[in-house]
Amino acid sequence: MAMQRTPLLMARLIERGAALSPDTEVVTATAAGTRRQTNRDTLQRAHRLAHALRDAGIGVGDRVGVFMWNGSRHLEAYWAIACMGAVLHNLNVRLPGHDLDYIINHAQSKLIIADADLLPLLEPLAGRLPSVEKIVVAVEEGYEDWSTSLPGPVDYEDFIAPWSEGFTWPPLDENAPLALCYTSGTTGRPKGVEYEHRSQYLHTMAMCMTDAMGLSATDTVFRVVPMFHVMGWGLPWAALMLGCKQVMPHRFTSPERLVRLMADEAVTLATGVPTIWQNVRTVCMARPGAHDLSSLARIVSGGSAVPPSLARWYWEALGVEMIQEWGMTETSPLATFSRRRWGPGPASATAPDEYLAEVAKAGQALPGLEVEIVDEEFAPLPHDGQQTGEILVRGPWVCADYYRDPQPGKFHGDWLITGDVGRIDNRDCLVLADRSKDLVRSGGEWISSVDLENHILALAGVAQACVVAQSHPTWDERPVALVVLDRGAELAVDQVLEHCSNRFAKWQLPDDVLFVESIPLTSTGKMDKKAVRADLAESGYTLPGLRQASP
Repeated sequence: MAMQRTPLLMARLIERGAALSPDTEVVTATAAGTRRQTNRDTLQRAHRLAHALRDAGIGVGDRVGVFMWNGSRHLEAYWAIACMGAVLHNLNVRLPGHDLDYIINHAQSKLIIADADLLPLLEPLAGRLPSVEKIVVAVEEGYEDWSTSLPGPVDYEDFIAPWSEGFTWPPLDENAPLALCYTSGTTGRPKGVEYEHRSQYLHTMAMCMTDAMGLSATDTVFRVVPMFHVMGWGLPWAALMLGCKQVMPHRFTSPERLVRLMADEAVTLATGVPTIWQNVRTVCMARPGAHDLSSLARIVSGGSAVPPSLARWYWEALGVEMIQEWGMTETSPLATFSRRRWGPGPASATAPDEYLAEVAKAGQALPGLEVEIVDEEFAPLPHDGQQTGEILVRGPWVCADYYRDPQPGKFHGDWLITGDVGRIDNRDCLVLADRSKDLVRSGGEWISSVDLENHILALAGVAQACVVAQSHPTWDERPVALVVLDRGAELAVDQVLEHCSNRFAKWQLPDDVLFVESIPLTSTGKMDKKAVRADLAESGYTLPGLRQASP
């Protein structure tokens, strides 16, 4: 007996939540507090936005740029643009102007929806965006007097005001494009990845599984991960599908405000890169018990490795489980999750060593994906937890090429070459060693900057650690560690090196430790090692041994 061939379209998934939980809230942080609407409101407003976009000439396949913080209007844009058959083109608000210029023109976006406070970042591009016919401006309190020289400006609320709900989503092919995200361009020009309805449908179903995020309709989801960054890790779709309460910080992402939002809204699941959770920890440690985070059950963190010391603190201080995920723009983005099903522990309970060991791994591939490690000749390496190789991945939500930009060197057959290096153990858990460009090659041997960073972070008084390679005439490269201390903490270089020597061989130890006030971050919140290396070069920094040897 044959099964029905029902197209896998996002519109079939995401209206489910509004039907099941119509009165559940979508909460957006504002300057004065919060702005609230229900799932039913969000559905109706998404339909009105779709009517307005169609009236403005947006049709199936047209790219619509979205230049916004996390908020309810951004969520409405996700819903309306994707389901009406247009292509949601997320624009990263932290990219420099020349990258924005390139991305908008390369995608040929026809209309842009932007938050009013972000208009100054787009203004320099006025007159340089020939494909853009209209800009729709979403206004929050304090920005009512906005103005712009960008083409066809209109207030968001005025744009949707004439229309009622009841937009009929068009029939689409499941392989039709849904969204377009560009890489951050840290190694050349940004590259576009076009997501299809089918790929995002499957990705949404997989990420909600118990051994992934374990998301359910009872969760209150706090998205610190920007929605402009690889589809907000897919959480907007998943939360809409399930009807979860959603909490979004808009532009108010100071650690103090994030903690207050989590406490006030009884958040159960939060997502963000490790630097976010390091800063939140600092706030909580400064005023123990000041904020009630008893509802928080789990944190999903990715973008860079989760330090075991950070996972230990959340378990023992708050009873919160940390889950590490790994992925990239090209994998839609989630590919692996590390979760061993211990569940959250009672606050102050000692974190199990097995749990901390698992959190340090990138985890097992989501069902439907395959992950492999290979040598320089692309020969598969044993899954023994010892051999290190280039990480390849393939599956139904992994890109096969880049949008209008062939990159044959990024693929090997039907495998994506990720640029990451790691090991796979006998349980098929992926353990990241580093980005290939961030490994330190010393005397023909590789040193993992991630392993050194995580170990330094376990030292009391360390808030952040960043390890980069510096050129060396004898050893090719040697590691240098940059360390940010907690407020009021004091450490000496020798103390850091002695701590490292407890685990690492002498030749693996950093040749220098520099105490700094901050470490630069990329547009996606990761440590910007490219910028760190450039800053060291610009300052004329050389390794201690080389300085001593200089005439």
